[in-house]
Amino acid sequence: MSPARRSVAVAATHGMLHFELGLAYEVFGSKPDVVPGPWYDVRVCGTATVRVGRFLLEPDCGLDRLADAGTVIVPALADVDEEPPADLVEAVRAAHASGARVVSLCTGVFVLAAAGLLDGLCATTHWAHTVQLATRYPLVKVDPDVLYVDNGSVLTSAGKAAAMDLCLHLVRRDHGSAIANVVARRLVVPPHRAGGQAQFVTTPVPAHDDHPLATLLPWVMRRLDQPLTVEDLARQANMSSRHLARHFHAVTGTTPLQWLLTQRIRRAQELLETTDDSIDTIASTAGMGTATTLRRHFQRTVGVPPDTYRRTFRG
Repeated sequence: MSPARRSVAVAATHGMLHFELGLAYEVFGSKPDVVPGPWYDVRVCGTATVRVGRFLLEPDCGLDRLADAGTVIVPALADVDEEPPADLVEAVRAAHASGARVVSLCTGVFVLAAAGLLDGLCATTHWAHTVQLATRYPLVKVDPDVLYVDNGSVLTSAGKAAAMDLCLHLVRRDHGSAIANVVARRLVVPPHRAGGQAQFVTTPVPAHDDHPLATLLPWVMRRLDQPLTVEDLARQANMSSRHLARHFHAVTGTTPLQWLLTQRIRRAQELLETTDDSIDTIASTAGMGTATTLRRHFQRTVGVPPDTYRRTFRG
């Protein structure tokens, strides 16, 4: 992680929701024991004493210090019918102009939109407020279905649990998949949900031990190195392929093949970060068959070739 990204500023003003603010501070403010190098340096920036939900908060410094941070987190606003605080909007705009990565959690996106940072870009927020966001800021391409959107230097998330997903996504970008998984394990949350996953799923995880996917998903994870098909999964779950697809979409928001590909890519990321295995060996272990297949899917999913990814996180 670059020194610039190490500095994280969490904005705090009256009318923010405490859950997203506390969530961001917990993820970025608590260094896992396994991290050998520096972690994030977190500060809360606000004006005087701030009321956040039912709590009073003493910020570390003023909003003007957002411009000094490498990453700025804007938690959720409680009342999106009102215009975002002008001083917060200006401070966020100045931080982005100074090169900061700006991140909104849930309805914090209204601050980014008011600052003009989302014009022409895709963005999301809690499903209950997507129509209002699109109506008020017509230059923003609002996607009401996804968990989060990463535009590089500007990122937005849906509500509550999706805010956690985006924070873990940032840790994964900065420190790699293995460290992000450690953070997720400490917080007792799923290690990875892709940003494009639907906000609406029937159940975020199998609800009961007797749910068809409750035993199937761990079974698949133990066999990622094998050439599994949808038919293999359906046979193991003792159901038809069509019935399996319906269960998968209800639980994961995606198809069995897309879910399987995502798990294979994540396994490849961990191996690239933590081993010296060749690309061919990693391709086989992750169930991608050949190095060529791994490189094609890895480049398309992660955005860089496996060799570049390894140099980044092993360095």
